[in-house]
Amino acid sequence: MRTTLDIDDNLLRQARQLAAREQTSLTRLIEEGLASRLRNAGKPAAAGEPVRLPVFSGEGGLQPAIRDARSHRAILDVIDALDGAQ
Repeated sequence: MRTTLDIDDNLLRQARQLAAREQTSLTRLIEEGLASRLRNAGKPAAAGEPVRLPVFSGEGGLQPAIRDARSHRAILDVIDALDGAQ
């Protein structure tokens, strides 16, 4: 079936270059891309193992200098003081 598409000039140039490198036609390249997109439609974007985040389970709590853990400013003040000490 023939159809007409409006494709960004830069994208079309890159697609033609890729087709030439892979020794295939632009039509075949577009068909493969469309088929791939349709196969993946509805699948989650990140289809892999879930990311496992490290969790600290030690003891000790906050540094003694942090008097109020709910205060963003108090935590930043301690960080600034530690940076200045180095």
